[in-house]
Amino acid sequence: MDTPPGDRPAPRPTVRTLARVAGVAVSTVSRALKNDPRISPAVRQRIAELAGHAGYMPNALARTLSGGRSNLVGLVLSSVQNPFYAELLEQVVAQAAERGLRVLIVHVGPGPIEETTADALLHYQVDGCLIASAELTSRASDVCAARSVPVVMVNRVARRHGCSVSCDNADGGRAVAAFLAAGGHRRPAILRGTVGVSTTDERERGFREGLAADGLSIALELEGSSTHDGGYAAGCTLAAIDAAERPDAVFALNDIMAMGVLDAFRDLGVRVPAEVSVVGFDDVTASGRPSYSLTTVQQPLALMVRRSLDLLTDRIADPALPDESLILPGALTLRRSARLPR
Repeated sequence: MDTPPGDRPAPRPTVRTLARVAGVAVSTVSRALKNDPRISPAVRQRIAELAGHAGYMPNALARTLSGGRSNLVGLVLSSVQNPFYAELLEQVVAQAAERGLRVLIVHVGPGPIEETTADALLHYQVDGCLIASAELTSRASDVCAARSVPVVMVNRVARRHGCSVSCDNADGGRAVAAFLAAGGHRRPAILRGTVGVSTTDERERGFREGLAADGLSIALELEGSSTHDGGYAAGCTLAAIDAAERPDAVFALNDIMAMGVLDAFRDLGVRVPAEVSVVGFDDVTASGRPSYSLTTVQQPLALMVRRSLDLLTDRIADPALPDESLILPGALTLRRSARLPR
């Protein structure tokens, strides 16, 4: 069981390796490693010493599967180029570990989930799945529902199966509209992200309702594809408009686009907020840095993940529980990128 000479590493020791060296059955080794009292203390000690000497590590996945649970939670993410999803990933991994769960990332990216990816949720025997993807095909949720694998949508609204946890996006949009109106803005623009996404659709709806309550409407609609590059291009478009006709505020439906707008304005000499106020949505860590100082709607990300895991683990324990949808309040965070009300 020692490392053989040469560059080739020794094969990873297994239960069969230990059984062969100890001269006992594989089942005896397996029981001894679990401290099964049916195995004598002397044999258990001998096998433990052999395992330590060989550097044996138990296959945690195989052991949990034998008990009917994998303790794996599948995670489907949008592109982590948007820092919101990178921060969400960090929260999910940390909070899942506190519950004795491990995270299996089965999809990351802006594209739709392929059928093979949806099937992987079952091939890897996940106990449940968190989905935070803008372009979710029905395949993933349908596959999980058919096999009684609970699903929770995070920062999304469940349109077919499963639970969901999201920020109150419509109320956040209304808060932005009321803030801009109180600050004397009369020609606000909106910068959209990915088309057809429940979260940004709700933000836009709330923004329009809030503006209408103050007798205002959107002066210019722009598309930003939920990326920094899209926000930068929109900022260039706005900067090219004559100052007298240019919108006096921009509500970007996420922070990464808002930061792109701010970078374009900085490069092209548009003064923020003296000429144009910029407001985002998410409150990612970078938005609070001095180079951006972005006024934005803060999503309660840590709480959203905690509630999502609560719903998921409850349904792993009891699949008969009904679906739930939780909407948590956000908070407008004021910084230097937008004029304050007098």
